[in-house]
Amino acid sequence: MSSFEIQGGLQLSGSITPQGAKNEALQILCAVLLTSDNVTIHNIPDILDVNKLIDLLAAMGVQVTKTGKGSYTFVAAGIDLDYLETDEFRKQASSLRGSVMILGPLLARFGKGSIPKPGGDKIGRRRLDTHFIGLQKLGATFDFDSSKGFTRVTAQKLTGAYMLLDEASVTGTANILMAAVLAEGKTTIFNAACEPYLVQLCEMLVRMGAKIDGIGSNLLKIKGVEKLTGTTHTLLPDMIEVGSFIGLAAMTRSDITICNVNYPALGIIPDVFRRLGIKIEHQGDNIHIPAQDHYEVESFMDGGIMTISDAPWPGFTPDLISVVLVTAIQAKGSVLIHQKMFESRLFFVDKLIDMGAQIILCDPHRATVIGLNREHRLRGIRMSSPDIRAGVSLLIAALSAKGISIIDNIDQIDRGYQDIDGRLNALGAQITRLS
Repeated sequence: MSSFEIQGGLQLSGSITPQGAKNEALQILCAVLLTSDNVTIHNIPDILDVNKLIDLLAAMGVQVTKTGKGSYTFVAAGIDLDYLETDEFRKQASSLRGSVMILGPLLARFGKGSIPKPGGDKIGRRRLDTHFIGLQKLGATFDFDSSKGFTRVTAQKLTGAYMLLDEASVTGTANILMAAVLAEGKTTIFNAACEPYLVQLCEMLVRMGAKIDGIGSNLLKIKGVEKLTGTTHTLLPDMIEVGSFIGLAAMTRSDITICNVNYPALGIIPDVFRRLGIKIEHQGDNIHIPAQDHYEVESFMDGGIMTISDAPWPGFTPDLISVVLVTAIQAKGSVLIHQKMFESRLFFVDKLIDMGAQIILCDPHRATVIGLNREHRLRGIRMSSPDIRAGVSLLIAALSAKGISIIDNIDQIDRGYQDIDGRLNALGAQITRLS
């Protein structure tokens, strides 16, 4: 298991370009199973979770060809459905959560699919009911093997249906959508997730021949077609990386330009960081974060303490709650961080408290950060990364701290951030990867 050794207290400078969006990549890669034609995808991030999914597709029989840096062509003409019953498949698919999204495409095209209990971050309860109920309404039948944690799904024919999702699940919406585009008749999905990743998936499917209305809204109407064709698709820049770099610049008093961010797709992310007092300059399709000695948290109009909480899009993405919490440590003022969607995501704050942060963990969902206003430096310690987003947040804290920090279990960071040590070292950081 690898670790990072970080020399803290250095100011960084320069420009950095975000990788392709991890969360979009997992959906788009599963969508290649919907056609036997060539599908070419550009700007794919070179990260563990995405590479595992590509390996899984290849093992299932998809022809995978790397055509350039971040570019691949996929041909799913000869899928080996027997492979889905093997122990190797169970091992591969259970190692990443995104594998659950192969169910919709397999069901739509072949009438059956299977999936073990998927892996992913341990950030609290992450149920799959939305996926299964939606597919059932289209005509699927599920058989769950509790002894192996393995689910098989079959359908002689998928038929369009009306459904009101019990939660605006991003992966659930994607899974149901990919099944519905090949179902007979009309499907209506109300309370659908509408993240930019879903917009990208919808637009890709339309180019492949799908008929989808309401793209970008929470009401999707799909008219099923008999088959889909190939296409070319380019992933968005990763909005979570963009937010991470904003927080990094503020915490380390660095002058950083984040390039090619696709600003309209960032939603309220820049505004949330501005509430912490961070200066963000929008320059074309770049964001410039000037070096700031101090940044002050805003108050609400009635003088109340600032609260930052996550919500389904277009609300603030839960994947940046950990980064906002860390960034608030050196602000002037206090802020209440309310993580509504996952009950274990804030448990990494004990490590920040050990570093000298003033944080009160109110309950599993809420933490109050009392800003240090640079009057006290965090101190370097040894710690372990519990999940992707907490891991990069601990890295930001370590880069701002006094002395040396060591972060263990950095495979968690590598799952979501491409060559993060190399790219930050190019800005002046001193991060050493230890085996």
